This record gives sequence, structure tokens and C-alpha cells, in this order.
Amino acid sequence: MQLELLNDQGQAASKVDVPDTVFGRDYNEDLVHQIVVAYRANARQGTRAQKDREQVKHSTKKPFKQKGTGRARAGMTSSPLWRGGGRIFPNMPDENFTQKINKKMYRAGMASIFSQLAREGRLAVVESLTVDSPKTKALATRLKALNLASSVMVIADEVDENLYLASRNLANVLVVEPRYADPVSLVHYKKVLVTKAAMDKLKEMFA
Repeated sequence: MQLELLNDQGQAASKVDVPDTVFGRDYNEDLVHQIVVAYRANARQGTRAQKDREQVKHSTKKPFKQKGTGRARAGMTSSPLWRGGGRIFPNMPDENFTQKINKKMYRAGMASIFSQLAREGRLAVVESLTVDSPKTKALATRLKALNLASSVMVIADEVDENLYLASRNLANVLVVEPRYADPVSLVHYKKVLVTKAAMDKLKEMFA
């Protein structure tokens, strides 16, 4: 399979060979959904907490007498049946949200995403992407020349300090190295720009 190699003006200058195992697979929607959900779940910190009837701040005084009121008997207002009472099964801070994904499944899912990006024309390849100074305007001008200024994820073989500092103020631009490419970002951004050297690393990772 071949992908177009863009020049500095965003035009197809030549073609680069890529393996079908990474960029020519059939789209597996169920597998992609599974790895996206697992990735988002594994990013959760699990810091939410609720109080049970022991932890909630309430008086232990009996709210009304046992008999003669016509109401259901009640011992204290911290009961989970009462408004403002404790939860029966509260969420605790040590709750574990992680989901296990096998390495072969993750590689197959990532390859399925890359293949779908290539079919939809959302994947572009450039020789290299560097900036001489840590200026946001320099990178914005470069991406605008490539017609990729709206929403783009850049996968560069090496993210130096200039490139990192120039990209962090661009709201719709994400610059990462191949090892940090994640399924959520690949699905989220409208375009994915990969340098030629980073393409070789992606072959090794997901082929």
C-alpha cells in the first residue's frame, strides 16, 4: 500500500510504501470501541467518594416515637431511605476502573484506526516537521501551508523543545511521539500528520 508524501505546500510530491498490516486492514468497529473505552477507563483516577450511613453527619436521636404516628418506624435520620442520609453502596476512593486489553488486541485496534484514517483521507505524511524557534506563529504558519490548521494530531519521530513549546498554545493541535499515540486522540482529531521517520516507528510498533 502507498500513501502520498506531502511537500511544504501541502501538495502530493511522491508516494511512500506502507505495510498493509498497519494501514490496509479492515475496520473493526467493535475492537476500536473496546480499546477506546478501555483507554478512557484506565485514565480515571477513581477519586470520587460518597458517604455511607456511618460517615454522614446526622443526629442519632430517634426522629419520632415508634408507634402512634401512622408513619413507618425510623431509628435515625442517617438512614439511606431518608433524604440526606448515607448511601447503601457508596463509591469509594479506592475503586478500580482499569480494564485489561491484550497487546495483540491493542495493536490490531490501532492498526484498524490507522487503516480507516488512510481510507478516509485523514492521514498525511511529510518528510519532517521542525521549527527553528519556540514560536507558536511559526508552527501555525507551517500547518496552515499544509491545510491542516483546523484540527490535527502530529506524530513526529522526535519532539524537541522548540516543537513542543510552539504547539502547546494551539488549541486544536497535538504533537506527540509515536509511543504516545493513543486511540482516543486518533479518533478525535480530524487530520493526523505523520513524519516519515515516525512512520517507520509505527510500522515496528503495530505491524
